[in-house]
Amino acid sequence: MARILLLLPTTTYRAPDFVEAARALGVEVVVGVAEGDTLGPLPGERSLAVPFDDPAEAAARIADHDAAAPLDAVLAVDDVGTVVAARASALLGLRHNPPEAVAAARDKLVMRRLLDECEVDQPRYAVLAPGADDDAVAAAVAHVGLPCVIKPTTLSASQGVLRADDVDGAVQVTARVRRIAADAGLGPDAPLLVERFVPGPEVAVEGLLVAGRLHVLAVFDKPDPLDGPAFAETIYVTPSRLAAADLAAVAAATQAATAALGLTEGPVHAEVRVRAGRASVIEVAARTIGGLCGRALSFSTGRSLEELVIRHALGMALGDTRARGASGVLMVPTPRAGTLRAVEGVDAARAVPGIVGVDITVAAGKRVVPVPEGNRYLGFVFGRDATPARVETALRRAWACLDVRVDA
Repeated sequence: MARILLLLPTTTYRAPDFVEAARALGVEVVVGVAEGDTLGPLPGERSLAVPFDDPAEAAARIADHDAAAPLDAVLAVDDVGTVVAARASALLGLRHNPPEAVAAARDKLVMRRLLDECEVDQPRYAVLAPGADDDAVAAAVAHVGLPCVIKPTTLSASQGVLRADDVDGAVQVTARVRRIAADAGLGPDAPLLVERFVPGPEVAVEGLLVAGRLHVLAVFDKPDPLDGPAFAETIYVTPSRLAAADLAAVAAATQAATAALGLTEGPVHAEVRVRAGRASVIEVAARTIGGLCGRALSFSTGRSLEELVIRHALGMALGDTRARGASGVLMVPTPRAGTLRAVEGVDAARAVPGIVGVDITVAAGKRVVPVPEGNRYLGFVFGRDATPARVETALRRAWACLDVRVDA
């Protein structure tokens, strides 16, 4: 029986889906958990304590474990574990991405520089050094142009990402983004990125790299415009309704970006803006889509996204790698900061035709914070129907059923 190590940070949503996929494939699972993780291992799974913040030490521990119980793959389910998985897999001779490529995908500034070197279409950008004053902000804005987007280099899920439409606004946004970055644990020496805002529809690309070649699994439309000032995502729907030329440009840009970063194996999640056949790469991550959004996808013989990723890691046949049918997901947004009292109307949302699941992932009594200060959604609503338009309609109807109660 094949054996895999799944790296599961404390905050991940993804553990049950990956473990279930492994079990469906008859694969033994060892769970790599953060040191001091109070959640402990999943029921029925062996665990290994892993220092996610020290990839070299983590890889050495995984190698020691392999000596006693050989591993056939090491997989990270979220950004936090990707560098550890790459280093451990390289050490053990397993299928992997180069560790430096994965590290580049986790740092937006390094990513921008590598895409620039390879002439991959992306937003014009500038760097704000720690402690940059108002004049430095104005100079950065003058370089990239207006409107612009200011963001930390290492956060995800739209946390700390804000648009500015003039220089005074950029100065104010910079101060706010620095506060968000500090609250998220980034040190005082962390730089910020200033990027030209790219107009046009944004899509999410879900792909799988095999020996450097990108297999596009799905392209999600984001029908709610992401024009700022913050960039909280709501609805994803696939297959995309973009023109064929735009979709070809999106695939080509994503392939070029992965090559520029040096990624060669495993899942890819990319955010791309496209307009009139020209695609601009916003971000590339060496992982699957975040949260529970992967549940929106289904492949040949009912395989899940997680099954495809595990099959690839183990060198198993992939079968059809194109998502089947029209489907989508609503990421339930947080209306304001405070204590979540309840999400009402869940049963009504589930009863909407075309809705196949509703999962509220934040428990009542927990403090919640919306984007851009926060980075988590209240839950996920899944739709499946005959066409993308009908899926979108179902998701919007379900959303209208939900009444989110948050006390200040």
